[in-house]
Amino acid sequence: MFPPPGLLSRGPDPAREYLARVGEAGIDHVCCGDPVSFFGLGFDGLVQATALAVLHPVLPVHLGVYLLPLRHPVLVARQLADFAQLAPGRLVLGVGVGGEDRHEISVCGVDPATRGRRMNECLAVVRQLLDGGAVSFHGAFFDLDEVVIAPAPAVPIPVIVGGRSDEAVRRAGWATAGSVAGTLRSVLPPLPRWRIHPELHPYPACFVCGPDRRPGDGLRLCVGPVPGTALSADVWCPGEELTDANGQVRPEFIWAALDCPGAIGALLDAAPDDPRCVLGRLAARQLGPVKGGEPLVVAGWRLAAQGRKILAGSALFTASGQPVAAAQATWIRLRRDACR
Repeated sequence: MFPPPGLLSRGPDPAREYLARVGEAGIDHVCCGDPVSFFGLGFDGLVQATALAVLHPVLPVHLGVYLLPLRHPVLVARQLADFAQLAPGRLVLGVGVGGEDRHEISVCGVDPATRGRRMNECLAVVRQLLDGGAVSFHGAFFDLDEVVIAPAPAVPIPVIVGGRSDEAVRRAGWATAGSVAGTLRSVLPPLPRWRIHPELHPYPACFVCGPDRRPGDGLRLCVGPVPGTALSADVWCPGEELTDANGQVRPEFIWAALDCPGAIGALLDAAPDDPRCVLGRLAARQLGPVKGGEPLVVAGWRLAAQGRKILAGSALFTASGQPVAAAQATWIRLRRDACR
């Protein structure tokens, strides 16, 4: 939820008291925006997020949307890494290109017509810098050599891409996939819990994740928690029955593989008797060829939650960590009385 306007300007004590009441009420996160100069008004999003985080010991902060194309990505990466030291694992970063007030963009020295391309470069640079290595990047807007931001966040910062255009959906796919690829390169997926306790599965006959499916009749994906991360993952080796004449996995099975793993990854903290959930919407994109018979890693994770609504990410990676497909989905938890 968004705090009331002007809360932080009243001083730390009223804000601390308000956030304490929010936490006691069971609300699982607070939000803030990022108006730079929206018809003259504004409050920097990362400054707001930092203030909210230090005024409460555990509440996550969802920043959305942050006008990333108006900033230099190296400075943003530095701020995000610093936030991660102050409040590790408590920031969800939503980014967007803005648009309601084009003057807000131009006064920052950015041509509004270039903001989409600047966003793509900013996301690519920030994502690489937060992995912790030296980054060289030579694009149309940013030219960087051997830049390092340390220490890198110990817990990956989830990124949500806002927007209504087709390009925003495509951007969400590759940006989200890239943010978890580095994590999975060095981590072997564990044995999923549904294989240990198949009787706990809420939908045992599900085509995607049902343990009652026979080999060759369903995908039988059962993602489980990856130790030390906020991800769930499983290994998938798609059989020839899922491929086309060229040996490529057919798109309908790629979309299916991105379906349930996102929900399971987003509900890692759920008890076995928690209400079930149903899919509200899934937006997916294939990023590269997916060959049958080759091992893949499928991963799912939570991006955000509000009440019974859960936003989940999922992706497919090659054995070397290259993302080949990604999705974002909205899942709705059913009420307990609807599950009887």
